[in-house]
Parts: sequence; C-alpha cells; structure tokens
Amino acid sequence: MMPGTREGELRVSAPEAKGSTYSGNAYSPAGDKGRFVLPPALRKTVKESSGGAKTLCLAAHGKLDCLIGFGLSRIPMLQKTLDDEQERAIRMGDAEFEYDTRAQQLFGFEQLPFDDSGRFVMPDYLRDLGEIEDGLFFQGAGEFFLIWNPNELAKMGPAYKGAQAACRKQLVEAAAKAKAKGAKK
Repeated sequence: MMPGTREGELRVSAPEAKGSTYSGNAYSPAGDKGRFVLPPALRKTVKESSGGAKTLCLAAHGKLDCLIGFGLSRIPMLQKTLDDEQERAIRMGDAEFEYDTRAQQLFGFEQLPFDDSGRFVMPDYLRDLGEIEDGLFFQGAGEFFLIWNPNELAKMGPAYKGAQAACRKQLVEAAAKAKAKGAKK
C-alpha cells in the first residue's frame, strides 16, 4: 500500500506531459438502471486527463478477460505506439504486421460520458466482453486501469494475488455496507 493511503483507496496523479498515472484499487457495485460508478479518485483523474471533459475511454483488454480504462490524454500515446510498431516491423522485415489491424485494436475503444457522481452506462457488448455482472473491481496499471469482474480476477494466477486479496476484502466490505443499508429501510 502506498504511504498516506487507506486500504481500498485508489491513488492517481495526472502528470502534464505523460498523461495520467493510475494506481491502487477500488470496488464499485453495480448501480440502478444498469449504471456503474467510477471511484472518486479515478473520476477526478480521468476528467483531468480528458481536458476537463467527463469522458471515460473503455475497451476490452487485448489479452486478459477484463476491460481497460483511461482518459483522452492516452490517445496520442496510442498513435505513437502504432507508429513505433510499424517502424519496427519495417526495420525487422516483419511481413505479418498489418497497420490497419493494429490500429483498430488500439483505437477500438468507446468514449463514454459520466456525470458528476461518476455514473456511466456501459455498452452491453463491453459488459459481455468483460463478463461484467454485479460490480466492478478497478485496478490501477500505470497509464491505464483494469476493470475486472471479481470472479474473473479470482481465476488469474499468482501474479494477481495482491489484487485478488484486495478485491476479496472490498467485496466483504461492500456486502456488509449493503446489508446495513438494507437493515435501515
């Protein structure tokens, strides 16, 4: 855990030149009307990363059974990645590299608006690709963050044991909070 943070708190920063940095983790249960909520720290940084616009970029991860999220400031970095990969393929004589295919992989994300409370509606196809059900576990990953179905995260190997432990603890806390809220009604 980072100094100065509580367990379950997501820490983020928004360096000007490089885009945003996402670290930490948070769990958010599904809301009413099929809406989900960005945790407060993420909400602030995604907004800053998007030049003040409340725009979340969201896509299926290319290799993992989860989603990937980021703000608009990452788009120029994606273009640079594409250009660098093309240059490397030309230099190495890689006839397998297809610019158009790689471009659609990198830029096939949705730009989703969110409100002041962080609520956003996730398209059904992304819910299906991420196997999203009752809630989202957010895991910072540097230039982006991962969004997991907790059951899918639990299937991951030992490299994910820290995220798995944090997710389990936060699921227990969310269940207790929901139970207490239900008892008050």
